[in-house]
Amino acid sequence: MGHGGKIINATSQAGVEGNPNLTVCGSTKFAIRGITQTTAKELAQFGITVNAFAPGIVKTPMMWDIAHEVGQNAGKDDDWGMAQFSDGIALDRLSEPEEIASVVGFLASDDSNYVTGQTIIVDGGMVFR
Repeated sequence: MGHGGKIINATSQAGVEGNPNLTVCGSTKFAIRGITQTTAKELAQFGITVNAFAPGIVKTPMMWDIAHEVGQNAGKDDDWGMAQFSDGIALDRLSEPEEIASVVGFLASDDSNYVTGQTIIVDGGMVFR
């Protein structure tokens, strides 16, 4: 049987490990992981793989807005605000959007044809599983 297709879901680090004050966000992200695993089993017979990617903190415009507010509240600049979010990341930095896109590219490519039901954590070492 040929490869019937690929479904790639987006979740986040918050769907891998619970974070304080993020109950609703985390719950929905955990649900995406469950949907990924269940549909992977349901659709395998059709040659369809179902996977997810779970980014940590990514340097996006939204994240820069948050960093700006954090920095401003502390009387510091945006770079200082952004640096506050790299604490606890093994690689000691936030990810670039292109790094997340590379993982999505892998999941969309033929290189991942034998991967299904998985969530690839792309968080620079915030959580380990």
